[in-house]
Amino acid sequence: MKEQTANPLATEPIGKLLLQFSVPTALTLMVNYLYNIVDQIFIGQKTGIVGIAATNVAFPLTTLCMAITLMIADGCAANISLHLGRKEQEQADSAFGTACAMLVLFDILLLIFGNIFLPQLMYAFGATETVFSAALEYSRIILIGLPFMICNVFFTAIIRADGNPKYTMKCMMAGAVINVVLDPIFIFLLDMGITGAAIATVIGQVVSGLLCIRYIPKLQNIALYREKFRLCAQQCKEVVRLGIPSFFTQICAALMQIVMNNMMRKYGAATVYGSDIALSCYGMVMKIYQLAHSMLVGVSSGTQPINGYNFGAKQYDRVRKTYRLAVTVAFLISLFWFLFYQIFAGSIGAVFVKDSPLYVEFTKHFLRIYMIAFFVYGPPMSTSSFFQAIGKPSKALLLSLSRQAFFLVPLALILSSIYGLDGALAAAPIADLLTFILAVVLIATERQSWKKAGMIS
Repeated sequence: MKEQTANPLATEPIGKLLLQFSVPTALTLMVNYLYNIVDQIFIGQKTGIVGIAATNVAFPLTTLCMAITLMIADGCAANISLHLGRKEQEQADSAFGTACAMLVLFDILLLIFGNIFLPQLMYAFGATETVFSAALEYSRIILIGLPFMICNVFFTAIIRADGNPKYTMKCMMAGAVINVVLDPIFIFLLDMGITGAAIATVIGQVVSGLLCIRYIPKLQNIALYREKFRLCAQQCKEVVRLGIPSFFTQICAALMQIVMNNMMRKYGAATVYGSDIALSCYGMVMKIYQLAHSMLVGVSSGTQPINGYNFGAKQYDRVRKTYRLAVTVAFLISLFWFLFYQIFAGSIGAVFVKDSPLYVEFTKHFLRIYMIAFFVYGPPMSTSSFFQAIGKPSKALLLSLSRQAFFLVPLALILSSIYGLDGALAAAPIADLLTFILAVVLIATERQSWKKAGMIS
């Protein structure tokens, strides 16, 4: 059993802790998304619009895998933080062992069912006849690396909760650097095109995953014991209960991608741009959007161990201070990216596809509508993370589902039937505003319940 030591989560200044936990996570994700962007630039320069569209069609497969992985990872990390805050070492170790067993089972099922149903998935994800073959070729290779990506994502959350977020940054950066170096070699030098891009991605994922697995014996506050490596029903229930908001967040993101892909295909065909340009541009914009999203995920994920530990230790003032700081930082990040999208909307498309004025024109049009309310995007993410960390997954789940499932997808379906492609794009800023209002209402209600319970004055 691990020796109990003083935990800095209970004593260090909130601002210092937020930097310590948020920055490595944000940088890790940003590097990951940056190499995805570099990947897309190389693919676009080599194969043009069809290549980018093919990778966009394949992308929901990764998002669906992330949904289950983050449910296990964030549920386990939140459970561990709460147990450690209550000085329940054995339960923390048990939660970790159960989550590892769940992860191995998921990897096995993914490889079996993924290979069987991959062609059907490509059509469901919005593939046109033009991009189907390329999307299928790319996805079959990517599927090989997904178990390693899953390990990377899972242990990133666990190692962060254990107090060493810098190591996870090194792991993902190593994979990202390998990918970026191999991309031009495979795509251009060996003339492998989109296949080369997929192979480079898989090699990077394998390296990152193995580096994360290597850290298991070095965990400071938890340990993986052989007798704990099993599917304990009670621990599975707790992991799922606390991780379900992350699951639905990613599932809704996948649903949004699939719905929007199909709308780009359907309504893009009725415009001067055509289906392939609309589908390709949407995928490219989502890669750029992920840079902003990664910074906000870093802030929200970085607060989880701080809030979880201090709530378990009944240090409610520290929880409130952490939340207020996180929301402020999230708003400033959102405002910065809102300005970036509006100012540079006309320049982004040209970086990915050369000699296509129509592609550049649609990119500008897309960003000016889709990102017009992005300045309120971040605070609801920090609010959802707050509820998840303090053991209130129902409120976290409501916020996680609201933007994509309750607002964006239904609005896109309704507005597109009236206004076509522009209606589908306009659904996003309306959903951002409605989600922000919901977050304000939920946090105000929670504050009142704390006051009634005497937790705050």
